[in-house]
Amino acid sequence: MELLSQDLPPVEIVGKQLIHRVLFALAVLIAALAGSLGGLFLVYSTDLPQVEELESYRPSSVTEVYDDQGRVIGSFALQRRVVASYSDYPPVLWQALISIEDKDFYRHWGVNVWRTFGAAYRDIESGGKVQGASTLTMQLARNLFLSPDRSFHRKIQETLLAIQIEHRFTKQQILTLYANQIYLGHGVYGFEAASEYYFSKPAKQLTLEEASLLAALPKSPVYYSPIVHPDRALKRRNLVINGMLEDGKITAQRAVAARETPLGLDLAHDLNSLAPYFVENIRRYLENKYGSDRVHEGGLRVYTSLDVDMQRAARKAVLDGLAAYEKRQGWKGHLENVVDEGAELKTYENPDWDDEAEVGDYIHALVTAASGNSAVIKFGRYSAEMTSADSAWTRRKISEILKPGDVVYVKILSLAANGRASVDLEQDSGAQGALVAIDNGTGEIKAMVGGRDFNESKFNRATEALRQVGSSFKPYVYTAAIDKGARPDDTIVDEPVAFQTESGPYIPHNYEENFEGTITLRRALAQSLNIPALKLANNMGIQTVIDYARRFGISSPLPPYLPVALGAAGVSVLEQTSAYSVFPDDGVRIVPRDILKVSDYEGRVLEEDYPDVKDVISARTARLMTSMLQSVVEHGTGVAASSLKLPLAGKTGTTNNFTDAWFIGFSPSTTCGAWIGYDEQKSLGPRETGARAALPVWMDFMKAALAGKDPGAFQPPPELPPNPVAQKLDKADDAAPEEEAR
Repeated sequence: MELLSQDLPPVEIVGKQLIHRVLFALAVLIAALAGSLGGLFLVYSTDLPQVEELESYRPSSVTEVYDDQGRVIGSFALQRRVVASYSDYPPVLWQALISIEDKDFYRHWGVNVWRTFGAAYRDIESGGKVQGASTLTMQLARNLFLSPDRSFHRKIQETLLAIQIEHRFTKQQILTLYANQIYLGHGVYGFEAASEYYFSKPAKQLTLEEASLLAALPKSPVYYSPIVHPDRALKRRNLVINGMLEDGKITAQRAVAARETPLGLDLAHDLNSLAPYFVENIRRYLENKYGSDRVHEGGLRVYTSLDVDMQRAARKAVLDGLAAYEKRQGWKGHLENVVDEGAELKTYENPDWDDEAEVGDYIHALVTAASGNSAVIKFGRYSAEMTSADSAWTRRKISEILKPGDVVYVKILSLAANGRASVDLEQDSGAQGALVAIDNGTGEIKAMVGGRDFNESKFNRATEALRQVGSSFKPYVYTAAIDKGARPDDTIVDEPVAFQTESGPYIPHNYEENFEGTITLRRALAQSLNIPALKLANNMGIQTVIDYARRFGISSPLPPYLPVALGAAGVSVLEQTSAYSVFPDDGVRIVPRDILKVSDYEGRVLEEDYPDVKDVISARTARLMTSMLQSVVEHGTGVAASSLKLPLAGKTGTTNNFTDAWFIGFSPSTTCGAWIGYDEQKSLGPRETGARAALPVWMDFMKAALAGKDPGAFQPPPELPPNPVAQKLDKADDAAPEEEAR
């Protein structure tokens, strides 16, 4: 027994040995853990992006298009983003964002350890993937460098990147990067772009309620969309407000008032909708020169010639002119019916509804109910009841012409906050219109309308369509004659005449089927008589007339036969309008231009355009022709324009069978061309001349464009020496016109 007791170690010895063993085990565990972490670090950091890239990082940003006053008229982007600085955002937005997304943002070093462990424990316990607990810095790392998948691998990389970002950048810089990068729904990236989209204001002007709504969106922009799910968005916004109250950023009284405030959305209109055909021209040019990637991601600044106010006037003039034409033609019906096509009334959406409606707009609407003398229609979030008074021009009962499911064309007369509207029934039979306005002094295109509805047809009838111009071609004939020595008071005989052709004799006639006998050139042009124009062209040779048209800038094909003198050739509205600007410009042509300057993201000028001036005719000829074209307005086919009491001149144009109606005219400052017709060679209807269909459009535009401005005055024509015996210009032979024009 004594020997056995001596072999047992004392308690102290046993304790020390146990401690040594525990310490050794801990050392091994720590070494293993360190090795594992080191190995993990090596594994997950081998393909880790370089955070240093952020120092020169610039996110994809919007290319903006401006009018001549610096107002935005369009934009191009893959991601709708406006890059802003830290000071561009109000403190209330930062407070709201931090309260809901990362309360410890200013205290952590990129990772909130306790939140991460807590989230990981919950995920392991539930068997789900690693998620949650991301700081703003981790969200930034994920959005900039990583895929959106929720995996352990991505979470480790996200953490490592966040630590690096925090080490290299200040908190303000991190917030700014985050604010410019985060997706906030409906194609919008960054809080500045979101503020402009949801509230039509810059972020600096955000209120508490508005800032809280934007801060609510990063969690799930689709689920909390204030447009699609306003109830969810409201609850989430109020949660942000509660978080700010808990953090002591706002008072209880202010929180209560904010929670009771409606969402208050003021959605921005589609910038490209005001001048879509003009903006599309700009896009095509830029992509051709700079490439699609640079245009849609490079944040270019494009300064154009367009004038927003004149563009609005042009758009209204064309649409009102088409509406007046449609009503003259009477109700045609043949409406699209979505029910017949298998769609449901509740789910139907029209492209016209993508943009916020405005009073005065013409829009397609859906008939949801119709009976007796009334019908209920809807467009977007608005509905309206139409009565017989709103469709009186059809001379039919509403129930006879409309049924549920019909897609009708209406003009918006009023809009109420409660979603009620009042409208007039209109008609869209397919007739189209185009208008171009040019500043005489600079050649700058101030307005362009390429059709009735860009959503339905992207074809630009102002630049791409070559339409027969009718009698609006005749000024080139008279210009050639005046330039070669003729005078406005020289005479010519308007009488039946035969032109010999290879196919035999041809006897042309005037629009009114009458002949005026001996008349002056001034009157022949003012009354748009065909025979005198043909005689002049035949005497000089049609090639001479074509050569003059070329000098005016007409580049479209002009076949060398006599009917071209009456406008039997296709010319674009832009070409014809630009050509007419030669007259008020004293014989000088300034090549039309739409882009004035393009600069890159840093403000470096990439290109700058200056007027390209070309001599066309003498000032004497230009002033005499201007005087003759004034006679068209004073007592000729364009006499209706004399009611504007402005210095105006111009020429009507009507083609055979009334397929095209034109008026091209000018004031001392502005030249404008208007055209009405169908895309196919279809008659507008009996007596739908340039004076009846196109001139009212031109007048409406010019009245609005020149309102409140000094109209100026035309240069007086030169005094001509006495002409006791006016020259008689009379001769005819060889070619036959195929178009009768007026």
